[in-house]
Amino acid sequence: MLSKTMSTHFFCQVNRPYTFTMKLSIAIGALFASSAAAFAPSAVVPRTVSTSSSALNSFSSTIFDVRDVEFADTKEQIVKGGRDLFPLLPKAFEGIKEVGVIGWGSQAPAQAQNLRDSLVEAGADIKVRIGLREGSSSFEEAREVGFSEDADTLGEMFDIIKKSDLVMLLISDAAQAALYKEIFAAMKPGATLGLSHGFLLGYLDSIGEKFPEDMDVIAVCPKGMGPSVRRLYEQGKEVNGAGINASFAVHQDKSGKATELALGWGVALGSPFMFETTLSSEYRSDIYGERGILLGAVHGIVESLYRRYQRQGMSPEQAFIESSESITGNIVKTISTQGIKAVYDNLEGDDKEVFKQAYSASYLPAKEILQEIYDEVSSGNEIRTVIMHGKRISKYPVGKIDGTDTWQVGEKVRAERDEENIPLNPFTAGVYVATMMAQIDVLLEAGHPYSEVIN
Repeated sequence: MLSKTMSTHFFCQVNRPYTFTMKLSIAIGALFASSAAAFAPSAVVPRTVSTSSSALNSFSSTIFDVRDVEFADTKEQIVKGGRDLFPLLPKAFEGIKEVGVIGWGSQAPAQAQNLRDSLVEAGADIKVRIGLREGSSSFEEAREVGFSEDADTLGEMFDIIKKSDLVMLLISDAAQAALYKEIFAAMKPGATLGLSHGFLLGYLDSIGEKFPEDMDVIAVCPKGMGPSVRRLYEQGKEVNGAGINASFAVHQDKSGKATELALGWGVALGSPFMFETTLSSEYRSDIYGERGILLGAVHGIVESLYRRYQRQGMSPEQAFIESSESITGNIVKTISTQGIKAVYDNLEGDDKEVFKQAYSASYLPAKEILQEIYDEVSSGNEIRTVIMHGKRISKYPVGKIDGTDTWQVGEKVRAERDEENIPLNPFTAGVYVATMMAQIDVLLEAGHPYSEVIN
């Protein structure tokens, strides 16, 4: 069910799924108290979305080809990646001789290996090192993929930071919040700070602090988990352009070269497309997305529908199949390969009417919750809550979501899964698509560009 790896302190925010469960249950319950005519096609909730052009990306490069793309009635700019661009990397990384990848979580192993391999292929004389906490168990994992103390490509994190012209800070959000002062102090003059998430900016804003003014601050944010970033990079050796899209941001550009370096970093990771964002926009959309359809919302939907279907007379096993399995099977696969509207278009007859009923009952309740989540994230409240919980976590450990009846039944169902016979339940589809569209609309209304919303 998890669409993205998250640090433990993020995972602990369990109130969102149950808020979704409660409000969606009320909305779905109202469906049964109403006549079918109340949810006729004319009653489908209209979407009136006003977007802001102020956040649409517009950037230039003297190294990479910047292309215009049109989404709906807006024009944005992207850079198309590919291994054929590797010869441009030495120019994009001009002035960078030492890269320090700090951490070894989800992103760091993939990004470090991709960057190392791409720079070697490009013939660039740039050393990529891994920096870890003293005594970290990840030292052995880094050695297994070719980094070592003997080759001077593996060491203690602050020693590596001091040597690096580009510090790619890929440690957990909690660690960034705890160590940022020491990290900034250790960086050498003129070094660039590289991030793959805007959380640190959000945290600094929440406590009234800023990045040091004498450094470039950039971000390259792959829109997928680390293992997929590496796997698709390897696939790209045979299929040029295979990879994970990435957003990039230039928060501070003291050198005047920050955009080119960020684009070069994205190309080196194997990203097929790169689009511009801001650190602020990135962390708002990213954290909001995790609280919404990626984690909190989908959990709430599954729990709510699992109970609903049992009240209708289904067995626990069939209820799980019609809710969770339907989402993770046909619904998500259809959206990934054919688009959101195809979920509805592929239905027939009465199933389309059921979809409309579920969509109409779910859109506004979901949007209300999602707007609340977005407001909590954009105001800084969510980040402050995360940091406070991180300080309590050793005393009050986080429970796992797999303790509910839903997930215990699901373990049995998944063990006996028949991939060819997973149903596409039209009611489940209506609830899920309504929530996804509500999440999209909140982002568009807040001024996020289509490229960021899509990814």
